[in-house]
Amino acid sequence: MSEDSSQKSQQQKSWIEKLSYLLHPEPQNKQELLELLTDATDRKLIDIQALEMIEGVMEVTQMQVRDIMIPRSQMVCVDYDDTPSDFIPKIKQSGHSRFPVIGENKDQVIGILLAKDLIDIDFSQSDFKLSAYFRAANFVPESKRVDILLSDFRQNRNHMAIVIDEYGQVSGLVTIEDVLEEIVGDISDEHDKKEDKSPIKKISHSKYTIDGLTPIEDFNEYFACELSDEEFDTIGGLVTHHLGHMPTSGEQVVFEKFCFKVIHTEKRRLSLLEMTIVCE
Repeated sequence: MSEDSSQKSQQQKSWIEKLSYLLHPEPQNKQELLELLTDATDRKLIDIQALEMIEGVMEVTQMQVRDIMIPRSQMVCVDYDDTPSDFIPKIKQSGHSRFPVIGENKDQVIGILLAKDLIDIDFSQSDFKLSAYFRAANFVPESKRVDILLSDFRQNRNHMAIVIDEYGQVSGLVTIEDVLEEIVGDISDEHDKKEDKSPIKKISHSKYTIDGLTPIEDFNEYFACELSDEEFDTIGGLVTHHLGHMPTSGEQVVFEKFCFKVIHTEKRRLSLLEMTIVCE
């Protein structure tokens, strides 16, 4: 008797679950899931910070190392034949904790030097050899997925990897902090330099970087132009409209007398542009 009752209860539960699914179907794709999470945020089931982190995790699974790496030109390196008087000021000035050690150029990465390994060293000793403190360098391709890189960092307890292109040349480096910032936002410490907060920064006579949230009104005033702000408030919104879809890094669009190149996107919005004046 109890067995029949149990089966009847299970059938009833299954019927209720089916009815519930018809009324509130499970998300079938990423966009539907984000809409579900946004609705949960609106109903105070999760807070906005949690939503942004979840979005960050989802975006990381679609990104490659080339999207977040520090480019080769910005790498702070220690030369293999540097003396303490050469590399100590460099380490202090940069505020970094890890440094690629290079040979003749940045394509010859010999190892990684950790600043903490130098703390207790007596540099006055004549037998000091920098090579004794190298750690093995970890090399990854530009095309490696960022979520897989994060998993590798955790498993191997590495915090830095050297990025190489398809020809085997060094194109930059990436750290575990770079990955985490894509999920939780910028991570600042006491060594970070105060940046110019101006949304429009001049690079050359005709080239600028533009914050995607720059109001169109401010852009017009700065460049003495008349871009329409009837439908969109920000320059990022206007560029997205002209592209016709959510931009990805490297995409370009030209309108009026400006060429806009997408440098970075964040949390489903265009965050940084490079703008070139194509005609005066």
